[in-house]
Amino acid sequence: MSLRVSELRVYYRTLKGDVKALDDVSFTMRDGEILGLAGESGCGKTTLGKSLIRMDGRMRHMGGTVELDGRELPIGDDRRMNEFRFHEVSLIPQYSMSAMNPTRKIGKMVGELLGSRGVALDRAELESRLDLVELPRKVLGNYPIELSGGMKQRMVMVISTLLNPSLLIADEVTSALDVSTQKAVAKALIGFRDAGFVKSMIFVTHDLALTSHIADTIMVMYAGKLAEKAPAKVMVTAPRHPYTKLLINSLPEVGVRHADKKLSGIAGSPPSLLDPPAGCRFRARCPVAGDECGQEPPVVEVEPDHFVACWKA
Repeated sequence: MSLRVSELRVYYRTLKGDVKALDDVSFTMRDGEILGLAGESGCGKTTLGKSLIRMDGRMRHMGGTVELDGRELPIGDDRRMNEFRFHEVSLIPQYSMSAMNPTRKIGKMVGELLGSRGVALDRAELESRLDLVELPRKVLGNYPIELSGGMKQRMVMVISTLLNPSLLIADEVTSALDVSTQKAVAKALIGFRDAGFVKSMIFVTHDLALTSHIADTIMVMYAGKLAEKAPAKVMVTAPRHPYTKLLINSLPEVGVRHADKKLSGIAGSPPSLLDPPAGCRFRARCPVAGDECGQEPPVVEVEPDHFVACWKA
């Protein structure tokens, strides 16, 4: 088992109180697996990704454990996590197109970054990865501003995987790109996994349609909780959680006229995570909620590798 997350709770401290961004989240990932992590804004998916590498100082680890390749990650200790960052677990950050130092040529910057981790730059290896993401080798002599948005995104992907991490977290890496560039980035991510540069990957996104073409498994979150986790094909064709069904029904389909099928949004808004409601957190918006939903539903394996947190499922 590549990754095992058990009862993870991560809060943000604010002037109004603790925001319960992740509240008792548990799941596992296999070696070689790409997990698509989806849900509405504020559901906790980015927090989950960041918490596995401990990149945000506002986070407070309130409980739970994370094991990667049999070793527990000290996610509650920022200093101890330095041993694991980029070597064992790496992150392609959200808005990564602005992540590179604008005052350094890219080749020099990469050398400095590797040097800070005690690793010498292997020029041949770097160039082979540029070939994988279809970037010309001359970009190493360019400043970041000289690259297009898609080229910057793919360059950051190369940098994030140079130390061959066991787990790569890609946080909304396609959200600011056009459709053709999204396809190139998605192809590159799969290429990194297939080439053995990363063992497993978490692809954080709000785009379920794109996720279904990249991921082996999809996990949907809602209000800091796991709602449903299933193989990608099963998730898009036979979801069991009411929230997942509504989320998929709100997506447009290519070639379908609005006169034939009207898009339906999800009524209401997610609850405040400063004071989340008791029981199922989707209860107030759920069209099939009943009295039993006043109690928090457990995550149950309803079919092999298909987990759902819903009394109705």
